[in-house]
Amino acid sequence: MTVARLTDSERVSLLAELPEWQLREDGLAIVRTFRFADFSEAWAFMNRVALYAEKADHHPEWFNVYNRVEVTLTTHDADGLSARDAAMARAMEGFL
Repeated sequence: MTVARLTDSERVSLLAELPEWQLREDGLAIVRTFRFADFSEAWAFMNRVALYAEKADHHPEWFNVYNRVEVTLTTHDADGLSARDAAMARAMEGFL
């Protein structure tokens, strides 16, 4: 299934809306590091995101160490950023 990639203007608008997110160097993903008070808070955040991701059928690439969660969002079917990544990033911000 092919998913539409965000246009340059859509990508610029997304990054303006979500200033904590950065465009990955290759332009095909957005990245953000979340920091929490401790491991329990980081894990609780990851649990909320995991439940959302299952319902959305769109899963983040992430890495967790203690209170830090590093996230990369991209859509492989779009070979870059899509509306699915934008929705996931917005949801993650809402879980803070």
